[in-house]
Amino acid sequence: MASVYTIAAGVSFVDHLAAGLLARAPAEDPAALSATTVLLPTRRAGRALKEAFLRQSGGRPVLLPRLLTLGDSADAEDLDQLDAPADELVPLAPLERQVRLARLIAAAPGGADLPLEQALGLAAELGRLLDQVATEGLSWDRLPELVPAGELAAHWQVTLDFLTILTKGWPALLADLGAIDAAQAARQRTLARAARWAETPPGPVVAAGSTGSVPATAELLATIASLPEGAVVLPGLDRALDPESWEKLPPSHPQYGLKRLLERLETPREAVADWPAPSPLPGGGPQGRRPPPDRARLIAETFRPAATTDRWDAMAPLAPQVLDGLTRLDCPTPREEAAAIALLLRRALEEVDQATTCALVTPDRGLARRVAAEMGRWGVQVADSAGRPLAATPVGAFLRLLAEAAAEDLAPLPLLALLKHPLAAGGQPVGRFRARVRRLERAVLRGPRPGPGIRGLQAALALLDGAEARAARGLAGWLDALQARLAPLTGLMATPRVAPDALLNALFASAEALAADSALPGPARLWRGDDGEAAAAFAAEASEAARLLDPLAPRHLPGLLDALLAGRVVRPAWGDHPRLFIWGPLEARLQQVDVLILGGLNAGTWPADSPPDPWMSAPMRTRFGLPPAERRVGLAAHDVAQGLAAGEVWLTRAERVDGTPSVPSRWLLRLDAALAAGGLAEPWQRKRASARATWLAWAAALDRPDAFRPATPPRPAPPLAARPTRLSVTRIEEWMRDPYACYARHVLRLKALDPLDAEPGPAEQGTLIHAILEAFVTAHPSGPLPADAARRLHDLGASAFAPLKTARPGVHALWWPRFLGLIDWLIARETERRPALARAFCEVEGELDVGGFVVRATADRVERLADGRLAVIDYKTGTPPSAKEVAAGFAPQLPLEAAIARAGGFSGVPAGPVAELAFWKLSGGPDGGTIRPATAKDTTPDSLAEAAVAGLKGLVAAFADPKTPYEARPHPGHVPRYSDYLHLARVAEWADADGEAE
Repeated sequence: MASVYTIAAGVSFVDHLAAGLLARAPAEDPAALSATTVLLPTRRAGRALKEAFLRQSGGRPVLLPRLLTLGDSADAEDLDQLDAPADELVPLAPLERQVRLARLIAAAPGGADLPLEQALGLAAELGRLLDQVATEGLSWDRLPELVPAGELAAHWQVTLDFLTILTKGWPALLADLGAIDAAQAARQRTLARAARWAETPPGPVVAAGSTGSVPATAELLATIASLPEGAVVLPGLDRALDPESWEKLPPSHPQYGLKRLLERLETPREAVADWPAPSPLPGGGPQGRRPPPDRARLIAETFRPAATTDRWDAMAPLAPQVLDGLTRLDCPTPREEAAAIALLLRRALEEVDQATTCALVTPDRGLARRVAAEMGRWGVQVADSAGRPLAATPVGAFLRLLAEAAAEDLAPLPLLALLKHPLAAGGQPVGRFRARVRRLERAVLRGPRPGPGIRGLQAALALLDGAEARAARGLAGWLDALQARLAPLTGLMATPRVAPDALLNALFASAEALAADSALPGPARLWRGDDGEAAAAFAAEASEAARLLDPLAPRHLPGLLDALLAGRVVRPAWGDHPRLFIWGPLEARLQQVDVLILGGLNAGTWPADSPPDPWMSAPMRTRFGLPPAERRVGLAAHDVAQGLAAGEVWLTRAERVDGTPSVPSRWLLRLDAALAAGGLAEPWQRKRASARATWLAWAAALDRPDAFRPATPPRPAPPLAARPTRLSVTRIEEWMRDPYACYARHVLRLKALDPLDAEPGPAEQGTLIHAILEAFVTAHPSGPLPADAARRLHDLGASAFAPLKTARPGVHALWWPRFLGLIDWLIARETERRPALARAFCEVEGELDVGGFVVRATADRVERLADGRLAVIDYKTGTPPSAKEVAAGFAPQLPLEAAIARAGGFSGVPAGPVAELAFWKLSGGPDGGTIRPATAKDTTPDSLAEAAVAGLKGLVAAFADPKTPYEARPHPGHVPRYSDYLHLARVAEWADADGEAE
């Protein structure tokens, strides 16, 4: 009979294993234990066993047994080394294999049209399929006869033909290289070990904690169980499950893998004994509560096969104590779930006397990161032992940002994301570099997109004048230095096709140059730390593997990098908290803590949905002999069943994920059903409701203020000395419609930044058109226009737009065609107006004193007519206000300019009555433009001017009272079309849909 044992769920596996091994060793021979070989599923389990030996030996020195990790890809966190023979073929590096498979895919019929990124993604999937086939010990020879003709959909038949070609070419390629797949090497190594040990037993051997889900591992376990001094110790075998259910176990059941293994070991379940360990354990174990006696029965009923659930009808009642230490917590969203879990972890630290240990186990890495971040509020660092994707680490993100910025010709968004990354320093002190980046952002990156590359940024800088040019002083030289650091990569971007290894090497060289600061060279700063070391190893492997790829267009660099980074994980080398842990299900195997939290228990997360396989459909996989998806569900179910046996276990989930209602995990639904069958539905619901009320209230209290005060409209009343006494006519309207905006702009002196990479808008067009028309009218202020007036206007426009081709190409592309559509319309209007025109003035400045308050204006166009009257015209590239709004006093710009003109306030323009107020809407395109009078039927320019001055006097008088506040949007029916200060006024918090205070 084989030597097969089990250690029950709910007790410390490694402590019982260590205590049993110590008890088996002769006390008079201290070296006896070191002659034993112990095989464990993961390296983490090996570290846990070493700590257990320390506890169970009472701290006395012990010669430990030889600890090995089982080398199977389903049970191990990595392929560990079971003494590979010296003549064994060397496995290909992962990236080299992926690249070579991608080349095979591209060379197969129809593969040449695939983008490189897609070919690499398919190669990764094909690699996983090759590993699964090797792990299961299957042969590709039966692939052509997998499905009789006509039974497959046409696209699957094409895929099958494609796969047949690849699987014939791959072994031949490996043979030429003298290499082997890593999964095949692990299988061969495991089977070779089994054969050697069967022929020459190595002494005492114990294989513990494996479920034998991989055939080669099961073969090795069978060999160990048959050795004279061999033993196999199973994790959590359910020996109480009724025989009928045991015989009908589906692959999704947690005991299915153990049942298959026992069949391979030719050992009936009844023959499996408890692992002989002293009771109580000499060194103790976790100090938390023990699960109640009925917990094992509850777990068995929860996972009862569907074929025998009719037994629930006659199920004996469960003892109410089965709920002791078992809690389910349903949270509204992942945010609340993470906060509640963090509180549970934090609670464990308060139990100092018991030294309570607590762990979160979840396959949801997003939840794990949220919980780790929540723990940061208390200064507690808990590393996620499942690791982080290399692409999401600081170094990985830096490389990806650099690739994206180069591929997009240093467009504002990717460039700014790159330059603001903590690793970017450009050879300067980090603070100084960041200050330069902020100056560059304000100078040229905000607003319409500048031209491509450093050249485009330099051209945009050259367009600045006045205060903007002074603020950007020194940036041109800084950009030259930045260009030198990025040159290895950006210099390749204009090349049609580049060797991928050269492209990657240029990426890494530019990354090193950009990462250098004033104290450390780039390599020392970029490749340090866990993620830096992992990224350096990736860089070396990727550069070597990329030599096998054909040249590609440089714009594909981000896709190439992402495809190569996919699947690379960085695990912390050290730094685990001594009492708090975040584990993935694999890392949690054989671990024991006082409080266990199983998080993310939603359908699709735990168990995870099976990802679609581009190479084989589910029926094809089953016919080929690959394990069904339910087998992985069974492994996950075993992890959950082991967790449910903990003395104190919390089950958490989020009811909505990404705004969508979620479905509880099948195991939560099964648990509810089993408890209902056991007569505990009502106590279970009460406990769930109590836990939800308590822990969600505490989670909410973490960020809840001491008192809630509803937001009210702001009513700042600054002292008179701080209030503006001069405003432009364009700001008077803002002052009337939204005094708070006037306060923010002129008292607080806050100015909104332009958006990044903004679409060209009317403001940019208006600036250009105003400048062009000013030049044209200044050259021809009176008299008939020359015969070639249209050409002259065109030339002025071409001269004004020319710098924008490089500096702001988006503005040029959008507005130059529109300006061309304006030329004929403008010349026609000028020609019409010339007979009555004495002189035209453009961009003329003026001001008017209104009761000690000065209103300033720069009029777009003021015409002195032949009869001495004046016309005041405002150019609009956007939508002008209506005559009704002007008459109501809420668009006072033109009337106030008329008042200035009447008083002779415009420089060089004699005073006179105003005959016309008009908006010229310069939309461009086929229609050219339109003229809209600012006067209505019952108004005249003079009456509008007088009303505007009277209204301004009233406004000035009101705000001359220090008690008058600058209210936000006091007239709901006349709010500004747009405001930069809505968020500062917190309008959304106090205004209703009509803009009134609630």
